[in-house]
Amino acid sequence: MKSGFVTILGHPNVGKSTILNGVINRKISIVTDKSQTTRNVIRGIYRGKDSQIIFIDTPGIHKPHAKLGVEMNSMAYSSAHEADVNILVVDASKSYSDSDDFLLEHLDIKNAPLIIAFNKIDLARITEVEKLKDIYRSKLPESHFIDVVANERFNLEELIALVEKLLPEGPEYYPGSEITDKDEVFQIKEIIREKILKTLRDEVPHSIAIYVNNIAWEEDPVHIHATIIVEKDSQKGIVIGAGGKRIKDIGLKARRDIERLLNKHVFLELFVKVQNDWRNSDELLETYGYKNKSK
Repeated sequence: MKSGFVTILGHPNVGKSTILNGVINRKISIVTDKSQTTRNVIRGIYRGKDSQIIFIDTPGIHKPHAKLGVEMNSMAYSSAHEADVNILVVDASKSYSDSDDFLLEHLDIKNAPLIIAFNKIDLARITEVEKLKDIYRSKLPESHFIDVVANERFNLEELIALVEKLLPEGPEYYPGSEITDKDEVFQIKEIIREKILKTLRDEVPHSIAIYVNNIAWEEDPVHIHATIIVEKDSQKGIVIGAGGKRIKDIGLKARRDIERLLNKHVFLELFVKVQNDWRNSDELLETYGYKNKSK
């Protein structure tokens, strides 16, 4: 059988998580319109007729402004180095820029076959897409091109077929029926963070982490106690909202999705805690699950 690990790479907000969710046909990685939504390496397991593909969603590669950003980039780089095939997702609706040069300069993707997926082609002019492809063709002449519209699942089956063609023969890495390597605690944290990202604006969401203090699995409903970490007192007030209205709204929306995940009734308690400049603390990055374990 064809099998292997396929890393999905690219800038923030180009559609990497949408591609992962689309090829697995389940929501594994949270998706918002905010940049840097994905902060961890997330594996989704695809099972074909004669293949098993482990697609790996990675944080968006960007010029970091804090240690958190350095760790996120490092996760993407490490995943690319270890992959059997890499997929570089490019936003076809945007022109080539200095940030694209930054990505290519810092990313060693010569170790494995490379697919460049030009996403959001429905938002782009054909002539501009062709110019963009010419640039990537000159810089990465051995790469394979494919056009996709991830949020409509356009050409995702063709993308899977191309990946299968490039993968080596290999074993069944995940013999069970699981579709992701992430446990329920991780998924609960991501659901809560997604609701915050969709509720809050400006820079506050980038300053937030989620810590699950306790889950009483034996209780009915399941009692989940989680803490929303912020960097400033002013951010704490924004998250809570007037009369606690905003945090109640976040909790209600998160609880609904968590209940769908667990298929159980849930009692969700959310608290807010200030941890000054946690994004630059090695100890707190480790505590909140943002240290690259592959280094």
